Amino acid sequence: MLMDSKKHSDITGAPASISRRAGGKFTAYAGSLEGVNLELVPDTKIVQAWRADDWPAGHFSRAVFSFKATVDGTRLTFTQSGVPEPYYEDIRQGWHDFYWTPMKKLLEK
Repeated sequence: MLMDSKKHSDITGAPASISRRAGGKFTAYAGSLEGVNLELVPDTKIVQAWRADDWPAGHFSRAVFSFKATVDGTRLTFTQSGVPEPYYEDIRQGWHDFYWTPMKKLLEK
């Protein structure tokens, strides 16, 4: 869902274009979010330079998605560093509202 343009668009309800290669670019929410895939380890890790269009020019955060197989399925661990302080709370809540909650609902079906 995170690395597939169509699935990403389906869960967020907004246009996304996502490269599935290290060094490839991505956009989401019709370009409001953008970045570059820094590291992709299949079924294990996604590391991205990630930014919102209202952040200071050229400022990117670092988003890391780690996946680990568990008895019940897969555990996703997420960290994001370097979010500008004035945007932190909106970004934190946005992950819950626009990613984690819709993903959870879809996976529980």
